[in-house]
Amino acid sequence: MAGMSISMSDKMREFIRARVESGDYHNESEYIRDLVRRDQERLSEDERILKRLRAARSSGLSERSVLDIMREAEGDMREKAELPALKGGRRSAR
Repeated sequence: MAGMSISMSDKMREFIRARVESGDYHNESEYIRDLVRRDQERLSEDERILKRLRAARSSGLSERSVLDIMREAEGDMREKAELPALKGGRRSAR
């Protein structure tokens, strides 16, 4: 594994130390690696969303209503376990 040296403010360094001391991470390097991993995941998700938006834009106009599209998207998300099932088939009012 390659080493790396970074500079940061004392306040940032103390924050990292506090995260390690809280027991969430074994050491400072583990915390930094976790931040990088999460950023990589976020960028991958952003790319996935952009790809879907581009595909949607290039697909043209739809004859379906917005409600029909939302219902289909909701069903797709439930199938992929990205959205929990609704109790009684309805959403609660907010």
